[in-house]
Amino acid sequence: MPRPIYALGIGCERGCDPQEVLSLIERILKVAGVKASDVIGIYSIDQRRSEPALLQAAEYFGLPLTFFSAESLEEQTPRLLNPSERVFALVGCHGVAEAAALAAAGSDGVLVVGKTKSAHATGALAEIGELRQ
Repeated sequence: MPRPIYALGIGCERGCDPQEVLSLIERILKVAGVKASDVIGIYSIDQRRSEPALLQAAEYFGLPLTFFSAESLEEQTPRLLNPSERVFALVGCHGVAEAAALAAAGSDGVLVVGKTKSAHATGALAEIGELRQ
């Protein structure tokens, strides 16, 4: 049986300290009992495409960084554990971290760590479904 693989969704405020995002990712991986080598990528909203904290996190962990439009992330709303009207008002979708992880994991992907917050960032981890492996 192949080992599970995961997609990491990250949302952050503009200008977020890169160390905060790194610490958040490490906390999520620890909670899940997952190694960084079992993660296939970091995923976020395209509005943060040039955000230094995300770019540095991807470089630090040696993972590709992929972005989704707000419209694509909004499609994941029925699957979110923690949808947010505040996030919708700010960026046009009801969640970034959970939605990005689920969008990357595919229709049969499952959140294993829901929305986890730090002061200026959120993260979530989804196990990628069998069809994507």
